[in-house]
Amino acid sequence: MPSPASMPAWQALADHHRAAADIHLRDLLADDDRTRNLTFALGGLCLDLSKNRLTDTTLALLLDLAVARGLPARRDAMAAGEAVNETENRAALHMALRARAEDGFAVGGRPVHGEIQAVLDHMADFVAGVENGTRTGATGKAFRDVITIGIGGSDQGPRLACRALAPYRRRGLTPRFVSNVDATDLTEALHACDPETALIIVSSKTFTTSETMTNAMTARRWLTEALDSDAVAKHFCAVTSNDAAARDFGITDDALFDFWDWVGGRYSVWSAIGLPLALTAGMEVFRDFLAGARDMDRHFLEAPLAENLPVLLALAGIWNRNFEGAAAHAVLPYDQLLDGLPDYLQQLEMESNGKAVDRDGAAVTQPTAPVVFGQAGTNGQHAFYQLLHQGTDLVSADFIAAVEPAHPAGDHHDKLLANFLAQPAALARGRKAGPGVPPHKVFAGNRPTTSILLDRLDPHGLGMLLALYEHKVFVQGVIWNVNSFDQFGVELGKELAGPLTGALTQGTEPAGLDASTRSLLDRIRRVRDGGGRP
Repeated sequence: MPSPASMPAWQALADHHRAAADIHLRDLLADDDRTRNLTFALGGLCLDLSKNRLTDTTLALLLDLAVARGLPARRDAMAAGEAVNETENRAALHMALRARAEDGFAVGGRPVHGEIQAVLDHMADFVAGVENGTRTGATGKAFRDVITIGIGGSDQGPRLACRALAPYRRRGLTPRFVSNVDATDLTEALHACDPETALIIVSSKTFTTSETMTNAMTARRWLTEALDSDAVAKHFCAVTSNDAAARDFGITDDALFDFWDWVGGRYSVWSAIGLPLALTAGMEVFRDFLAGARDMDRHFLEAPLAENLPVLLALAGIWNRNFEGAAAHAVLPYDQLLDGLPDYLQQLEMESNGKAVDRDGAAVTQPTAPVVFGQAGTNGQHAFYQLLHQGTDLVSADFIAAVEPAHPAGDHHDKLLANFLAQPAALARGRKAGPGVPPHKVFAGNRPTTSILLDRLDPHGLGMLLALYEHKVFVQGVIWNVNSFDQFGVELGKELAGPLTGALTQGTEPAGLDASTRSLLDRIRRVRDGGGRP
């Protein structure tokens, strides 16, 4: 496929951008009809795009671009279970994980609903056993802590879901997450737990991921030193596609949960990777979470592009990234329960679309994913919002809030929502120079933001929100012609880490080190040997 920047639809947008250069958001926001036309809703989720510098013409041209880039066909190919992850020859069928039988998802012509349902039933039986006390630790005590050991999507997804849905947590089980190979992460988690009442989930598709297996082996030693080796079968379970390795670790078949190669890690929270949520909040909450995502899936697959929330969110992002010049994007949830969302979306967006090579192996000719960062609530206002308002770089932003608070208390939520409303309004409108307005109090405005308003942050709403972003990322990958489902960029550092681990643990000498890396390695060795600085 030709590069997007070479296509007439892209050139039409570039011409339009030049022609609309003098249009200011404060003028666009004076038009009530425009705001209505750029506000969309699905169930309990409202998407307001009106504070982006979009006109009817802009949106029409963006939709033309989506069609020219083959978005409908590419979307249908993903839903049909085709190998849209071409570099790894895999489907990307995470939508099947939250589907109903009648949705008919298949991989290579083979229906997958039955095997997905079997895993869900296995999860339900496992959760019920923990809840009713028929599944206990080695000493017969009920579990009190669920420790999940994983990294990347195996960690970020369930960590976010458990945090966001904390008000739905059942008493008696506390979720804990360990991802960093830094022993501090695991040590602090284990220190808060009693080995007799700890249930440990090892989440690794391959059961070979270095960070995860290092942490898992250390957790295994902690458990067996406190109890005995037979306790592993009572206290460990695994979500993996490598059952043989999990069995060798000591995990029994009734504690093994299947995983499929057509589910990418950052799209896996809907699978048994979501077991921490099911255990701590219950299977009903987990199923409601899946149902919310399915509602967004059906909308994405069936709604016309001009009314399709993930498509429209993605196209607004294309406009801001490639035409307005926003190299960074802030995720700003005005809900403390969503404080993990910026981290989650960093992986989803930057690992998926942070690519400089397109699907055809050619260098991309336009910027792809922006740098994603953010912070919850009003905290960010006292940290980096100054740059958003008056910095020299344009940063786009998503503001996210829920109408109903998780914890009603006085006027807290009113003040939170007031800031959720005020900050994007200020970013859009700015403040003009004039009598009595010193230069340092002038704000240019014209800073693009999107507002996403949930009726409430419940399991269904969270499912809709995360699926909205998943499909947004896919759409942008189609526009940029990059594979949103591989991540080879992270592999080189892992390859180099192997020989360096040997150098640190066994004193071997890696070949081909650059001068800086060798200097740092030498300093580490000197400090360890007690020599300090030369």
